[in-house]
Amino acid sequence: MMLTVAQAFEHLLATVAPCELSEVPLEHSLGLCLGRDVTSPCDSPPFDKSAMDGYAVRSGDLANGSAVLRVVEVITAGRVPSRTIAAGEAAQIMTGAPLPTGADLVIKVEETQRNGDLVLIATEHGKAESNVIRRGTSVQKGDRVLSAGLTLNGSRIGALAELGQSTVLVRRRPRVAILATGDELVPVGDVPGPGQIRNSNAVMLAAQIESAGGIVISLGIARDDRDDLFTKIQQGLQSDLFVLSGGVSAGTLDLIPSLLQEAGVKEVFHKVEMKPGKPIWFGIRAPVPQTDSKICLVFGLPGNPVSSLVCCELFVRTAIRRFMGIEPATPQSISAILEHEHTTYLDRPIYHPATLVWRDQQPMVSLVKWHGSADLCGTVAANAMVLLPSKARCYQVGDRVETLLW
Repeated sequence: MMLTVAQAFEHLLATVAPCELSEVPLEHSLGLCLGRDVTSPCDSPPFDKSAMDGYAVRSGDLANGSAVLRVVEVITAGRVPSRTIAAGEAAQIMTGAPLPTGADLVIKVEETQRNGDLVLIATEHGKAESNVIRRGTSVQKGDRVLSAGLTLNGSRIGALAELGQSTVLVRRRPRVAILATGDELVPVGDVPGPGQIRNSNAVMLAAQIESAGGIVISLGIARDDRDDLFTKIQQGLQSDLFVLSGGVSAGTLDLIPSLLQEAGVKEVFHKVEMKPGKPIWFGIRAPVPQTDSKICLVFGLPGNPVSSLVCCELFVRTAIRRFMGIEPATPQSISAILEHEHTTYLDRPIYHPATLVWRDQQPMVSLVKWHGSADLCGTVAANAMVLLPSKARCYQVGDRVETLLW
């Protein structure tokens, strides 16, 4: 009995576990999932400071919004004030520099006129605390800054750097081996002979897997020969994930499922009620006793290129995200507005390549002209796919459809 896509996701998530935690240099953590909460070891900022270039003054000297004050010091970023600001005094100060004791606001330089060691101030912004950032305004010592499970982006990495975290505990990227199979395949740079095609699937899958966070290991092409396939399968099983393209349908030379079984891979599911991608195979190889082998998650993707593309987006990407501890791991769809009419006569749900754009803050989607699972060039305008259920239906302009962004 074929699984539905939802059931396949359930089996996948029950099989794949987040990987172990490891420490990595902060500069190598982009896109990784934080393994534990991070609390601040200090206040941030660590001192009262100026938010502007200007003059640090006492608000009591600006009762009428204007004053002539004597400049007693220049404080640049990185320099510590040497004295207290008394009544009638000011300190020239730069953005980010420590606020001197006695001062409680900063007047922007644009609201002043300098004459020797005197500064004339005329402002409507003479309220205490203006342009001042107090110690601990952003974070106080002991505050939780980042929670476990967050994916690290630029701002989060910057916050960790500000807190002095030169290394960070994360879940690593998986090593993903890719093997294309088939006597008909030739390398991309070769001219195909009679009956041959270029190996576009491996290059496409590598791009998808890298974008999902995986580290790609290319195993090239395996011919439809049991010995050649088995040798390369053994190589692929040394990785965290192993993705094969082709050889999982019902043809005479579709040898992958039986060879994976011989190699100790346990089938989790084979065939899913979807189009394209019905023949997808997924299994797991447990560690072999008394060896240094580890768990390997194995995907056998159909050889037709759009089938491979869709199955990688749905299932391989989910496994990578789950391995890295990123939640939600499964693809998240949005409800988009269809921009044209479309009629379906389907025996199973189809993931139709589509173009998603935003107009007037609304997601709008158009199905691309596409001729099925072998038509990879038909997908070049697509950045998403629309899920159309397995029933006949006439869709109208303005109908809402479930859409997944690639």
